[in-house]
Amino acid sequence: MFKTTFRYIMLLLALGLASNAQAENYAIDTKGMHATIQFKINHLGFSWLIGRFNKFDGDFTYDAKNPNNNKVNVNIDVTSVDSNHAERDKHLRSADFFDVAKHPTATFKSTGYVSKGKNAGVLKGKLTLRGVTKDISIKVKHIAGGKDPWGGFRRGFSGKTTLKLSDYKMAKAAILGPAAEKVELSLYIEGIRK
Repeated sequence: MFKTTFRYIMLLLALGLASNAQAENYAIDTKGMHATIQFKINHLGFSWLIGRFNKFDGDFTYDAKNPNNNKVNVNIDVTSVDSNHAERDKHLRSADFFDVAKHPTATFKSTGYVSKGKNAGVLKGKLTLRGVTKDISIKVKHIAGGKDPWGGFRRGFSGKTTLKLSDYKMAKAAILGPAAEKVELSLYIEGIRK
């Protein structure tokens, strides 16, 4: 009886370790800047303004066999907003937009992942920006994974989502025209396995 129980417990432990072994943990490679968080917004209905955040960090878990285990955490230094124009960036940091004096950091914490077939899925999570937390969904594509030239192992993803500025209390964004209500967010993430 004891031997049977012991074997059963060992089998459960082995199965648990085997399933956990499939999950890989990665640090987003911002040191080498092999990651980008970019935004695109309409300017007065005439053209597109492109910008990015120069400082952020985070990590993610990738599980090829059990995609429901996939998760992501990202911290964005909103003061690092860069639209390639110093005066505009100063305005973006003001209370009209990001209000970085009160809210210097934005965060994204995933709450779930839905597989959409090979190398594609939807990452669900909570984005906190300007002190407001909203549920968002990001369409994700797995680009590739493999060994790098320095003896490490990397994995890369791209993602896209659309946000409404008014959801994050950026009412002054109206000066850019009604087309500027929506901002497209693009993420290009390369992680180094821990």
